[in-house]
Order: sequence, then structure tokens, then C-alpha cells
Amino acid sequence: MIRGMHVSHVLTYVCLGTNDLERSCRFYDAVLGELGLSRCDVSGEPNWEGWAGWGIYEDEGRRQDALWVCQPFDKRPASVGNGTMVAFHAASWQQVDAFFAAAIANGGQSEGEPGLRLQYNADFYGAYVRDPDGNKLVAVCRSSPANRS
Repeated sequence: MIRGMHVSHVLTYVCLGTNDLERSCRFYDAVLGELGLSRCDVSGEPNWEGWAGWGIYEDEGRRQDALWVCQPFDKRPASVGNGTMVAFHAASWQQVDAFFAAAIANGGQSEGEPGLRLQYNADFYGAYVRDPDGNKLVAVCRSSPANRS
């Protein structure tokens, strides 16, 4: 609750910088496709040149839950933040595994293979990668080993 209001979502979108939009699109199409996310449709809207997004984008962004990549607005090279990470929900351990495999196959680098992370919780199954620009990502399934599929 914030000042008497119920808040159902914390974020509207996350934006990551890229130095190569085409490469990022190939990477995220494959990786986020494994989590059931597809490219946002911004056709018919102005000012989306150089941007790509995955997730929910509806009603000109009034309903949105998406990851976007673009060249930084200031036109300087994109860089990563130390301690910055984007976490994605996975519905199953298999989705986490597929996310990791797709990331590695599409130019990503491993930051931690799929597995239980008992230091976080007994049901925290995740895989950590860096995208081709160096941004850190994780796919997480919070499910007991008995519910792996």
C-alpha cells in the first residue's frame, strides 16, 4: 500500500542500452521467446525508430509490462551498471534451462548455470547470463523440485 492505494505492479518497463540493436533483437527474440514473451507491436506509432521491446505493450503504452532495448538517448556508447540486473519470471525449471541455452547460443555469456540457489531460498531455481552488450539477466522459477516441469 502506498498512501492508501493498492499497488499491483512496481514497474511499467525496463530499458537497457545496446550498441547493436539488430544483434540485441536476435538475442532477445530467442531468449525471451523461451519464456513466452514476444516482440511488442509499436506499428502505427511515431518515434519508435531504434527501439525494440518484448512483453506487453497495449493502448499506446497505457498498459505495459515490457523490456526495451535501444541506443542511449545521448548517443554515447551503451554501458552496463555494476550491480544492475533484470530478473524474468519462468514458469518452470525447463523454461529456465531453455532461457540459459538460448542465451549462450545467441551470443550471451554465462554468469551462473541453471540450478537451485539455496542461499536465496529452497525453491529458487535460476540461471544467470549477460546479453551481448554485457547487461546481466536472470530467469527464475520459484517452484519445488517436485514441480520441476
